[in-house]
Amino acid sequence: MEVGNGSRITEFILLGFKDVPELQMFLFALFSVFFLITLGGNFTIVILVITDPHLHIPMYFLLANLSFLDICYSNVTVPKLLVNFLSEKTTISFQGCITQLHFFHFFGSTEAMILCAMSYDRYVAICNPLRYPILMNTKVCILLALSSWVIGFLYSMVHTILTSRLPFCKYNTISNFYCDVKPLLKLACINTQFNERLLNIVTGFIALSAFSLVMISYYHISSSILKMHSINGREKAISTCASHLTVVCFYYETAICTYLRPTSEYFLEQDRISAIFVTVFTPALNPIIYTLRNKEVQSSLRRTIITKTNFC
Repeated sequence: MEVGNGSRITEFILLGFKDVPELQMFLFALFSVFFLITLGGNFTIVILVITDPHLHIPMYFLLANLSFLDICYSNVTVPKLLVNFLSEKTTISFQGCITQLHFFHFFGSTEAMILCAMSYDRYVAICNPLRYPILMNTKVCILLALSSWVIGFLYSMVHTILTSRLPFCKYNTISNFYCDVKPLLKLACINTQFNERLLNIVTGFIALSAFSLVMISYYHISSSILKMHSINGREKAISTCASHLTVVCFYYETAICTYLRPTSEYFLEQDRISAIFVTVFTPALNPIIYTLRNKEVQSSLRRTIITKTNFC
């Protein structure tokens, strides 16, 4: 939609999935189910880690952070998406759009850092098991988690401030279902080459650096696993790492492809599809992946259910 000349845009129109009206109710039902699974599954993990003393170890402390981030990350975009499915008016205010952009990148980049911290935890546990209590003590765990949150916040603030200062005076239609940097750069009235380059440089540096650290950790982990003589020890190490590595590969691949590609209509359409997986499906699948492959979480869940049943 084009607004009048000289007027400043005060709201944006989120097209979302208006181009497929025949699928509106199906997508609403599908995304609602995944959203409920996200909330239920991740809240369960957070509560288990807090209440069960058996899970008071670094690995599960970081997992609880990841689950909490999945809850926050999903809540940034999915509720608005679900409301827009049932509403003819799919607008979002300028302030709301910038706020959504900020928290989307805040929680998203923090999650990338937490995944990197989790790979370091696995590296220490498998490659230096005797020094694990020293290298991954409580102070180190809190420092890793806090650093992840701070880096995520600072990264988000860079794009939030720069994007909020852009003049939007002509078109106000966003083809996606949430506010993001790249779609907004397409709507700005001035040349946004600097913003695009900064987005590529900063995002590329953080994403590629974190992903490289993860891959280095898993290179050493793989070497240690191959040297293990115990079959049970090898299977336990593989089982512990497989879930995390699955989540890592999918998350970083999506982030790198989304933010290091050119800003064009073709790629923006692909970004919308990627965003569905990152914000709707992945937060719901994470607790399932970790629960199904983690015997300690399963045991904790059974103990909690039995305790609650006996209490009732």
